[in-house]
Amino acid sequence: MTKVLLCVGNSMMGDDGAGPLLAEKCRAAPCGDWLVIDGGSAPENDVVAIREQRPDLLLIVDATDMLLSPGEIRVIDPDDIADMLLMTTHNMPLNYLIDQLKDDVGQVVFLGIQPDLVGFCYPMTEAVKNAVDQVYRHLDDWVGDGGFAALTSEA
Repeated sequence: MTKVLLCVGNSMMGDDGAGPLLAEKCRAAPCGDWLVIDGGSAPENDVVAIREQRPDLLLIVDATDMLLSPGEIRVIDPDDIADMLLMTTHNMPLNYLIDQLKDDVGQVVFLGIQPDLVGFCYPMTEAVKNAVDQVYRHLDDWVGDGGFAALTSEA
């Protein structure tokens, strides 16, 4: 089974660096058999590389304002991203990226980490660092949605 982990975010923007921190952890100590891509703040630049892999599973991890407590993690249905008006800091909405890949990817799991502070040169908060560690620990034996709860409209 081919699995791609696309880590999204900007490490110079405080908690928005959750994705790049996860990519860094995976490079330092690989966890499971994931192909890890640090998509930074322009993950659309990695569409071709992901398509070439034709992964059975594409896991996208990004700091996403879901109106939850800082550090909370939720699985977001990729089909709901555009309708939910989720706030991210990227050049292009992630639903556009996912739409570009649907024909070349088996399953897409979008995992959002609720940020607290997002601003240029802010440090990453402990709540978000802990959430990144939690995601990292789940990678080795990832099944389905990794055991994370889905974001619901009640959130």
